[in-house]
Amino acid sequence: MSFLKSLFGFGSGGTGGKGAAGVAKEVEHAGFHIAAVPYAEQGQYQVAGVISKLVGGEKKEHRFVRADRFASLEEAADFALLKGRQIIDQQGERIFG
Repeated sequence: MSFLKSLFGFGSGGTGGKGAAGVAKEVEHAGFHIAAVPYAEQGQYQVAGVISKLVGGEKKEHRFVRADRFASLEEAADFALLKGRQIIDQQGERIFG
């Protein structure tokens, strides 16, 4: 689990992590910002992302990691954006609670 802490900037490794690729793609959806941040894992790219929104003048974030892996960074980033949209559509601002 320590690689997740490093990936999302909670460990001593900063924002990088185990094969972290950084922000691969970003989109706006329904007033939310979605950043795809897949990372290299066992020769593939693990799907991960960050959903953020300004709520009451404060930036709120929800980070997610999916079990899905893809051969290319672009495929993993596209899927992360898709999952981010799905999370927003299903839960809205409740993801921050």
